[in-house]
Amino acid sequence: MDTLEANITNRPAHIGAEEWRVRVDLAACYRLIAHFGWDDLVLTHNSARVPGTTDQMLINPSGLMFDEITASNLLKVDMDGQLIEPSEYEPINAGVVIHGAIYLGRPDVECVIHTHTEADIAVGALEEGLLPLSQWAMRFYNRLGYHDYEGVSLEMDERERLQHDIADHPVLVLRNHGLLATGRNVAEAFSLTYHFERSAAAQLKIQAAVAAGARMVVPSPDTCERQAAQFSGNMPRLQGQREWPALLRMLDRLDPSYRR
Repeated sequence: MDTLEANITNRPAHIGAEEWRVRVDLAACYRLIAHFGWDDLVLTHNSARVPGTTDQMLINPSGLMFDEITASNLLKVDMDGQLIEPSEYEPINAGVVIHGAIYLGRPDVECVIHTHTEADIAVGALEEGLLPLSQWAMRFYNRLGYHDYEGVSLEMDERERLQHDIADHPVLVLRNHGLLATGRNVAEAFSLTYHFERSAAAQLKIQAAVAAGARMVVPSPDTCERQAAQFSGNMPRLQGQREWPALLRMLDRLDPSYRR
């Protein structure tokens, strides 16, 4: 059974086909984050805009581990966090603040992924942030926003500052906190998360080697900008589209319950 057939077979009657497809992709994203070890117990949150809406999103229920997330137990909420459909669960308040800020300020964004990994936090705590030290990192050259830590994001007035700091960038580094990656679909947001993780981990290893006496090579600004442009503007498809079907096939071999 291919992805499309599985999506249709498992879809509840009250959920439209397009929303169900997004739900399946978002549930897969949660499982992939857990698979790669980027989850943080029941903390952090990922979301997708409900197709055809400007003021609704799908987000994880509070209290569930990422490997418990399924297409059907994702919550549908408005931008104030009010449930649109009944559920035994409630959303995570910080998730409503952060994700709502992005959707309200960026109509081009259809998915937001938020992680708290050691590499994210370490690079975000460095004054210089992410450096263009690897091919992975080149796609982010001059294409990152930075947001200073304000504590747990529970106040709606932080939304304005989040919107200002991400501007039109695809990724926002939350200093001392983690990462926000956006996408025009789930696959693109996941791809940016993956490549930032690899970039950050590589940078920390390079900086450790430099601290031990090695010398670091940094490509020229022209090279970095040219490479970033190749990733952001000159590719024929959104980032992440080529590998997404393969990632879903991997999940289907490991545990297809995310499709429920």
